[in-house]
Amino acid sequence: MILADKESIALTEAQMAVARAPLDGKTWLEGIASSGKTSAGVARVLHLLERGAPAESILIFVPHRSLAQPYITALRAQNDYRGGHVSVATIGSLAQQMVDMFWFLVADAAGFKHPRDLPIFLRLELVQYFMTRAIEPLVDEGDYFASVRIDRPRLYSQIVDNMNKAALVGFPISEIGSRLKSALASGVEQAHIFEDAQTCALAFRRYCLSHNLLDFSLQLEVFRDHVWETPQARQYLRGRCKHLIADGVEEDNPASHALLGDLLESCHSALIIYDSDAGFRRFLGADPASARRLADRCDVRAALDESLVSGRAVKALGSQLAAQLSPSLAAAAGADPRPALITEAHRYHPEMVDWVARQVDMLVGQRDASPNDIVILAPFMSDALRFGLADGLRQRGIPVRSHRPSRALRDEPAARTLLTLARLAHPHWELPPTDFDIVFALMAAIRDLDMVRAKLLCEMLYRHGRLLPFDEVRAVAMQERITFALGERYDRLAAWVNRYINGERADAIDIFFRRLFGGLLSRAGFGFHDDVDAGNTAQNLVDSARGFRWSLDFFSRYDEEIDLGLDYVKMVDRGVIANFYLRDWIADADEGVLIAPAYTFLLSNRPVDYQFWLNIGSEGWSRRLYQPLTHPYVLSRAWLPGAVWTEDDEQRVSRETLGRLLLALTRRCRKAIYLGYSELSESGYEQRGLLLETIQGLLRRLAREERHV
Repeated sequence: MILADKESIALTEAQMAVARAPLDGKTWLEGIASSGKTSAGVARVLHLLERGAPAESILIFVPHRSLAQPYITALRAQNDYRGGHVSVATIGSLAQQMVDMFWFLVADAAGFKHPRDLPIFLRLELVQYFMTRAIEPLVDEGDYFASVRIDRPRLYSQIVDNMNKAALVGFPISEIGSRLKSALASGVEQAHIFEDAQTCALAFRRYCLSHNLLDFSLQLEVFRDHVWETPQARQYLRGRCKHLIADGVEEDNPASHALLGDLLESCHSALIIYDSDAGFRRFLGADPASARRLADRCDVRAALDESLVSGRAVKALGSQLAAQLSPSLAAAAGADPRPALITEAHRYHPEMVDWVARQVDMLVGQRDASPNDIVILAPFMSDALRFGLADGLRQRGIPVRSHRPSRALRDEPAARTLLTLARLAHPHWELPPTDFDIVFALMAAIRDLDMVRAKLLCEMLYRHGRLLPFDEVRAVAMQERITFALGERYDRLAAWVNRYINGERADAIDIFFRRLFGGLLSRAGFGFHDDVDAGNTAQNLVDSARGFRWSLDFFSRYDEEIDLGLDYVKMVDRGVIANFYLRDWIADADEGVLIAPAYTFLLSNRPVDYQFWLNIGSEGWSRRLYQPLTHPYVLSRAWLPGAVWTEDDEQRVSRETLGRLLLALTRRCRKAIYLGYSELSESGYEQRGLLLETIQGLLRRLAREERHV
C-alpha cells in the first residue's frame, strides 16, 4: 500500500513488479499519463527503505520540484527508515549544491574575478535585477531592441531564457545569435535584434564573472565543465547516489540526461520513468528524444499502458482529438466521446463566465462533487477572467483558489497592496503612491470596502503622502456614507502606518512586510483574513525581499551601498517575473476549485473529476507566446544547423503540441470535460482557434458515422 492523492490505494501487479525489482537492477518504465508510473516510483522508494537501503543513498530526480510532491508526501508518512534523508533534486538544485560545495576548487579555473570569495546564487528575480544593472546602460546608449514592443522585464527574461537553453543543450552562449539568425532572421532588422540579444548575453556573463554572481546558466556550466570534471565531485555524488529514481525524464533536458547517464553507470539500482505522450515542456528545454536514449542503459524495460483515471468516454475524447491533430498520436477510436463533453455556446464572454459558475455550482450542489476535484483551465488566465470566475464562485459559496506562475510580483493584488503601503510608510524614499494606488490598496486591505468609498477616503484623507485619521472627515453625512465600521478599520490601518513612520528606526523590507501582514492585514475585518491566495502571495513577497536583502548584502563587497528597501520596491515596480515558490503548487484538499493556465495544472500532476476548458476558440491553446528574442525549437539539440524555421514548421508543431496537451489533460480527468465557448473574446473579437476547429471536426465526423450506421 502507498500514499497517493492522500488516500491509500492498491498497486496493480505491473506496478508491484516495478516496485519490487531487484536492488541491483535498472528499470526503464514507460507508459501513458495516469497509468500509475509515479505511484510505482513511490512504492519503489518505500520498498528500498524497507529492504534496508540507507535513505541518504537514494536520489529522486525530477524536472520540476512540484513533480516530487507524491514522493515527499509518502516519505513524510514514514518514520521508521534509517540513514538520514532521501535526496530530492532537479538539475538546478543539484548543480547549485555541487558548485557551492566545490567552489574553491573550481572558481579560478571558471574565470571568476574573486575566486576566494563566496559566490552569490541568483534566483529569477535577482537575475532580472542584476541584468538591469549590467545591460540597461548598454541598451539605452546603443538603442538596442528599438523595434521590439515588449516591456523590459519580458525582454530581459528572454535573454535569460537563451542563456539557460544554451547551458541545458550544451552549446556556448556565444553561439546564441548565430543560431537564431540562421534559422529565423528574415531581414536586417530581425538580424540586428538577435545580435543585440547576443551582445547583452555576453555582457551579463562578464558582469556575473566579475561580481561572483551565478545565474542558472552559469551554475550549470560551472557544474558541467568544472565541478563534474573533478575526481572529488564525481566520487562524492556517485558515492551517495546508490539508488536512483528519475521521474518525468521526458520533461527534462539534455544536461539532466547526461548527468543521469553518468549516474546510471555507477548506481546499484535505478528506475527511469518516461511518459510516452508528454514532452509538453519543450518551450523550457524538454527533450523527449534525448530522454529515450537512457532506455539503452537499463537492464529491464517495463510498460504501463492502461489509464487508472479516465472513464471510457473521456479516454476516447483525448485519443480522437489527438489523432485529428497529429498522425503520430493516432490511436484506436474506442468509445463514443460525446458523453464526456458538456458545452453551451454563448455570444459574449461574460455569459460564458457566468455559465461556468452555474455549472460548478450544479456539480457541487447536485452531484456532490468536491470543489477540489474541479479545475477551470484556459491557455492564459487574465486578471479579468480570474476575477470574474472567482467572484461568481464565491457568490455561490464555493471555495476557490488560483495559481498563475511566471507573473510579475506587482501584478498580484496582495503584493501590490503591500508595496503601496511600503511606499507610504517610507516617505524618505520619495516614491509617494498615486491616488489610484491608494484606492486599490484601501480596497484590498479593508474587508467590504468598495471602490466608491475607497475613492472618497482617498480624496478626503490622503494628503501629502500621508493618511489622515477618519475623524478628519467633518461631514457627518459623509461619515455615515462610508460607515463607522469601515472608518474604524481605516483608522487602524492609517494608525499602523503612521506609527511606523514615526518610529525610531525602519525595519528591513522583508520584516516590514511580515509585520504588516501578521500584525494587521491578516486580522478579522481586513482583506487578507482567511484568503489563502493573499497569504501565499504575502509569504512569497517576504521570501523574495529576504533573498534580495541577503544577496545584496554580499554584493555590496564589490559595489556601492544601496538602500535595500528602496531598490527592492523599484525592482518589483519594474515588473520582474516572480521566482518559483513551491507553496503555490501544493494543493490542500479543502482549498477549493482551482483556476489556472492549462500547463500549470499539468505540472501539478494530479487527477480531477471535472475539467473546464475555457476560451476554446482562442489561438492560445496551440500557438506559442510571441518571443522575438528566443525560440525553443531552434535552440534545441534536435535542430539541424543551417535549417530555416518556416510557417509549415510552426503549424506542424502547433498541431502536435495541442494534441499532446489534450491527451495530457484528458488522462487526468475522471468524469467529464466542460467546454467554455463564446463567439467573442474578452476583447470583443471573434475566435476561431485550432482547438475549436478540432472539436467541431470531431463532432461532425461522429455525426456522419452515426448517420451511416
